[in-house]
Amino acid sequence: MDDIESQIYEWAKDYATKNGLNLNTDYDIVVQAIKGLAQNKREYGVQYCGCRQVTGDAKKDKDLICPCIYRTLDIRKRGSCKCGLFVK
Repeated sequence: MDDIESQIYEWAKDYATKNGLNLNTDYDIVVQAIKGLAQNKREYGVQYCGCRQVTGDAKKDKDLICPCIYRTLDIRKRGSCKCGLFVK
């Protein structure tokens, strides 16, 4: 992992702990999600969720910043957020 990916990984672990969640136990899913977040951070300057389509309109896309607003409902319905990073 590069520096940005490591920072996002540490942030994600901390976020999960503070919010009663866990990171996915499937390492490949975690790595894929972290890489997507890091790529968006490099490209857009913001860690947009890698599994959702960024429009380029910052106002619309603010809902896609990880943890995105859809995570709570996704976790409630599926047991994980769409990208699979956060799980119950």
